Amino acid sequence: MERFPKKNFYLNSLVYKTISANATTVNKQWVVVDVKDIPLGRACSIIANFLRGKYKSNYTPHVDCGDNVIVLNAAKIKLTGNKWEQKKYIRHTGYPGGQRVLNPIQIHNKNNTRLVEKSVRGMLPKNKLGASLFRNLRVYGDENHKQDSQNPKIINLKDYL
Repeated sequence: MERFPKKNFYLNSLVYKTISANATTVNKQWVVVDVKDIPLGRACSIIANFLRGKYKSNYTPHVDCGDNVIVLNAAKIKLTGNKWEQKKYIRHTGYPGGQRVLNPIQIHNKNNTRLVEKSVRGMLPKNKLGASLFRNLRVYGDENHKQDSQNPKIINLKDYL
């Protein structure tokens, strides 16, 4: 009696193969998201999942398999509570005494899309993959965008909340 059979159907079949996505097998789409009157963190976490592609069946953590996301009405994003006045965004210039603190009102007045960009970037990986994923994000303060030729699919964020 042999210890191991010579032909084992299950070991030679594709049943045990893990399918991993790569740059040639990824199916990237364009999606449009309207964030008007939706809380900042809830909207950005869904946007970050679309950018990563975590909802896809062939999601692979080390590959850019997410979609290109177009965010509309970023100027009309909502912050709950007293976050407009009390939340702090801290950065440092690199020089001694160079710590700068801004609140969301100051950031929003300077650039009305920056709050969404900062929030989504903070939810992406902190490496080269995260930087390339962030390049797939387009944020606009109003309802007009320049990607009409891409035929983007409209996503209703309220279905994901």
